[in-house]
Amino acid sequence: MAFATRRKTIWKNIAFFLAILGPGIITGSVDNDAGGITTYSVAGAIYGYKLLWTLIPSFIVLVIIQEMNARMGIVTGKGLADLIRENAGVKVTFFIFIGLLLADIGNTTTEFAGVAGSMEVFSISKYISVPIVAFMVWFLVVKGNYKITERIFLIFSVSLLMYVVSALMGNPDWKAIGLSIVRPQMDFNEKSMEVIIGIIGTTIAPWMQFYMQSSVIEKGLKIRQYKYTLIDIIVGCTATVVVAFFIIVACASTLHVKGITINEAKDAAMALEPLAGALSSHVFAFGLFIASVFSATILPLATAFYVCEAFGFEAGIDKKWKEAPEFFILYTGIIILGAFIIMIPNAPLIAITLWSQIINGILLPVVLVCMILLVNNRKIMGEYVNKPITNLIGWSTVVILVGLSATLILLPIFKRIL
Repeated sequence: MAFATRRKTIWKNIAFFLAILGPGIITGSVDNDAGGITTYSVAGAIYGYKLLWTLIPSFIVLVIIQEMNARMGIVTGKGLADLIRENAGVKVTFFIFIGLLLADIGNTTTEFAGVAGSMEVFSISKYISVPIVAFMVWFLVVKGNYKITERIFLIFSVSLLMYVVSALMGNPDWKAIGLSIVRPQMDFNEKSMEVIIGIIGTTIAPWMQFYMQSSVIEKGLKIRQYKYTLIDIIVGCTATVVVAFFIIVACASTLHVKGITINEAKDAAMALEPLAGALSSHVFAFGLFIASVFSATILPLATAFYVCEAFGFEAGIDKKWKEAPEFFILYTGIIILGAFIIMIPNAPLIAITLWSQIINGILLPVVLVCMILLVNNRKIMGEYVNKPITNLIGWSTVVILVGLSATLILLPIFKRIL
């Protein structure tokens, strides 16, 4: 009888977890977008296995930050943008969110560049692939509902694990991989600083803080379900780092050992063919396609969510167009603009990607400071404020990010002086 009761409890807990599954895994998986795959590919191609160790602190920080977002969303029932407006005022909110909007338009353009590049590996023109994907992602959100959309997102998340296959085809040196993790090393120069900041920046992006909190609210989660939400977050963050790990390994074990340099993820997919075979190349390209479609859906969605929250407009996938016109107009506009830029011949995609990442890097510490201050406010969070260890990691992350960014800015100046 006791065994039957225990088994029933276990199945009940599993059912609860499956019911709330989604926000953590989806938010984590979108980190591995076209920009992220490019960053990891370049890191592996240039530095081999040397920077794999950066994924460990990135994982810890990612879990801590997403946990704070989820806890704030569950306790307050309000999005991060809403809380920032209420506590920092409209002027501060306006400047933060104009910057985020510009960055996310650039990020969305990068995702459509990933769609175009990945399909070119299969000899499909961007003038065919980009409009079709743009319409698909628009239709999914505008005409779908939250439950169906979330299930499709979860399938996309699982599909990213195909990078494990691509990496294994490159016959990686597992001993060298182990040594690179237990004996961290880095080159103290401008290029390595750029790559390290890129790895951290693509793992912890400003937009994801807003999307995570909004998706928790959209799902209607309560504090009694917190422990299941935490599991969802940990699973999502683990999947994120595992995918990043195998992308770096795939490029390190093939491109780096042959001295092949790349500028974008499409270059990595094409360069893999003569080194690891056509299947490895196609798996890598298809992974880029899935990630780009996934992120081209989520990024405009996250942007529409937090901009509407910040300025008091209705927002939500389950709402009809007439109930939340600003939300759907903004979502539609970002998709059209991002797709249109990619269709322009000789569009400056590298410059767009670079500047969107620079804006992200500048805004990330600002967003994190706002988050940490809000989650420690007892008037907002009551007994669910941060524990000291969470604050230590949160503030340390802000200091390290500012320090890395300052180093990247100051290194060229010191070079000229010396």
